Amino acid sequence: MRYVIIGAGAVGGAIGGRLAEAGHDVVLVARGAHHEALRAFGLRLMTAEGTRTHLLPVVDEPAALGALRADDVLLLTVKTQDSEAALAAWGAAPVVGGGTAAERLPLVCAQNGVESQRLALRRFRRVYGVCVWLPATFVEPGAVSAAGTPLTGILHLGRYPHGTDETARRIAADLEKSRFEAPVVPDVARWQYAKLLGNLANAMEAVSGPVTGEEGLELLGRVRAEGEAALAAAGIAYVSEEEQRRVRGDRIRLRPFDGSPRRGGSSWQSLDRATGTIEADYLNGEIALLGRLHGVPTPLDDLLQRLANTFARERRAAGSMPVAELVRLAGEAVASVGEEGPPRP
Repeated sequence: MRYVIIGAGAVGGAIGGRLAEAGHDVVLVARGAHHEALRAFGLRLMTAEGTRTHLLPVVDEPAALGALRADDVLLLTVKTQDSEAALAAWGAAPVVGGGTAAERLPLVCAQNGVESQRLALRRFRRVYGVCVWLPATFVEPGAVSAAGTPLTGILHLGRYPHGTDETARRIAADLEKSRFEAPVVPDVARWQYAKLLGNLANAMEAVSGPVTGEEGLELLGRVRAEGEAALAAAGIAYVSEEEQRRVRGDRIRLRPFDGSPRRGGSSWQSLDRATGTIEADYLNGEIALLGRLHGVPTPLDDLLQRLANTFARERRAAGSMPVAELVRLAGEAVASVGEEGPPRP
């Protein structure tokens, strides 16, 4: 199988680079300065074992690749806010022998949140979800770091909305030859919703820096409690923290190395790169959506979603809001819900 990595940033670059190291055919899809750097100099993948440069085919749109092969796997790793445009473009791409990618090829969503695979299923007949545990950083155009060791990441994989099949098992086998653990599970959404709860901290980190100290940790606990209440009201099951710890064990340890410090997660990186967008609508916003659908107040996630979007839109510096100010705003948000009264189910 050939892997077409749609969005060869931090996660996509790390997966694509590791697959290439293991001898698999890989095509990288990127835009702008990153696309130009990849074409000119290759993908520099920095890991605990050192830096390797991979000279791989690079395109910026389906037309630049030509007709897709019947054995291609499309691996979607863009941020969720960019999914719709990518799905529209690649879904219509022709496949050798007839038909389109949406009709004939598997699409694997390796992204935060749960929305992209729902969007994908509107176009693609065969959609797979991945719960991504992969510490990776976009260092600069053409360069990505992945500091996890001994495994680069753990990627739970399954058919969406549920089930497994031979394609999932073949993809998992390729990933497991490429320094990943890739359990094939029939209930991948269960893992993704657990990851969603963890990702509610992304906006806090992006706005106010690493979540440390008594005030920050207490607020994070309240944000997570909001998420748990919304999932419970919606009847959505998720993997417990204990089960996640048991699966992870010490399989992924972060080993810092020169040249690519892991300064923050995916949302922090979006602000640091001043991209103008951020994924908060599909993380904290997912909890806000469930809260509105099921009558659960979510003032803290509403606040974090709004602040993250404001920071992105106005290109504010990542981590520039003092934690004390964030805590003050959180108190006002909770108080305002009390004044409005409980939401109607």
